[in-house]
Amino acid sequence: MAYGKKETEKKKEHHEHHGHTEEHFKEKHLMLDPLPRGVMNDMVMEAVTEKPSWKWWVTVIFMSATVAYCLLYSWYVLIAEGVGVAGVNRPSYWGIFLVNTVFWIGISHAGTFISAILRVFRAEFRRPFTRVAELMTTFGLVQAGFSIFMHMGRVWLAYWLMPYPNQRMLWPNFHSPLSWDLLAITTYLLSSTMYLFLPLIPDLAMARDKTTGWRKNFYRILALGFRGTEGEWTHLRNAMNIFAFAIIPVMFSVHTIVSWDFAAATRPGWNSTIFGPYFVIGALHSGMGAAVVVLAAVRKFIKNMDYFIRAEHFDAIGKLMLIISMGWAYFFFNDYMVQWYGGDKWTKQLLHFHEAGPLGWMWFLMLIVNIAIPWAILWNPKWRSTPWLVSIVGILINVGMWLERYIIIPISLTINRMPFTWRQYTPGIEIPLGIGTLVLFILLYVIFAKLIPMIPVWEVQEGQMAHQLKKFGRETVVQVSELE
Repeated sequence: MAYGKKETEKKKEHHEHHGHTEEHFKEKHLMLDPLPRGVMNDMVMEAVTEKPSWKWWVTVIFMSATVAYCLLYSWYVLIAEGVGVAGVNRPSYWGIFLVNTVFWIGISHAGTFISAILRVFRAEFRRPFTRVAELMTTFGLVQAGFSIFMHMGRVWLAYWLMPYPNQRMLWPNFHSPLSWDLLAITTYLLSSTMYLFLPLIPDLAMARDKTTGWRKNFYRILALGFRGTEGEWTHLRNAMNIFAFAIIPVMFSVHTIVSWDFAAATRPGWNSTIFGPYFVIGALHSGMGAAVVVLAAVRKFIKNMDYFIRAEHFDAIGKLMLIISMGWAYFFFNDYMVQWYGGDKWTKQLLHFHEAGPLGWMWFLMLIVNIAIPWAILWNPKWRSTPWLVSIVGILINVGMWLERYIIIPISLTINRMPFTWRQYTPGIEIPLGIGTLVLFILLYVIFAKLIPMIPVWEVQEGQMAHQLKKFGRETVVQVSELE
């Protein structure tokens, strides 16, 4: 009897523990904590239709003033007085303008990676924040475009770059990667904008049915008459799948072509065959770091977003950031070792200048924030699941990746095969222009958060319908059902 009583108590404890585990999973995982579709729609639309607070207006006004002064006015000064007011000069013809261009293109890769690649591989944690990432792609490419046009100086003559028959007998050099950049970035911007719009259509239709006045007319135009019929859903999913597969090679081609701008040159430190994958992994590194910062901000400052964006999502992104950081470290040291043992004295002198020159602190800081800090923090599951801590790591990674671009472009241009041309690059008006693009990037998020639903509710509910708990031995895990 005693033995039977013990067994009964053990079974009871096991049942209670199992029930507790299930409740823990349901609290932790969004996919296992479903709410009715209408309730989730109301939660998302509340954040959009709620009357803006005075803090929101102060933020928008302050950022708009910053953009007006740092970006628009400084750009006017640059056009009126010439590119000479910038720090670019012999031998550093490419300064912060090109640093920011490469940096913002890298930021844009996060959206495609999260939305397209993770969609293809059916990574379920991506569902709540695909739209936030897709917006990052479009906004990042806009800032990259600003940086390119500012570097051109006489921006009203930008049409000279277009390949069309003309009387000036000026044709772009199609053998130059710079011409390929124009085509690749334009294609990437158009395709990413379309890829942003397609999953947005059902939520725009939902917003159309839940709003009145000018908002209803605004959403009705953008929803394209979507009614949610079976045929419309079929066409929409097919279009999204096609774009998901098509945009991935475009994403890789963009930053690969950017790397060819450097690798095709014969300058020390640039003519590296590994620059293609090295630039791509660097773009993903900075992009994922920026993505986690934006997610933390959306979760913190937009109402009801803490239900959709949870610690589990930061844990998953933290794992990706750790893996990408390892990949970047591998390619960085691979490139470094090849150049160091290559035997070219000018390249060795350049590497020594990176480490021991007047700006050598940038090189060491880059390694610390890109490798040491992510590895030290993101290994810990508890720290990895803390939104504010992971977002700090993301900010530091972006600081490091910006420094890496700065080292590759203006600092590397300082050292060449003609010592009499050596001159340290000192930025001028590029600094306020760069600050202006950063503030504009944030401002676009602040405005769009009041215009469109930031969470794809239909994707979240679709994932909730396809998930359940499964018991494997002593462990209870989240399982995707056959509906998926």
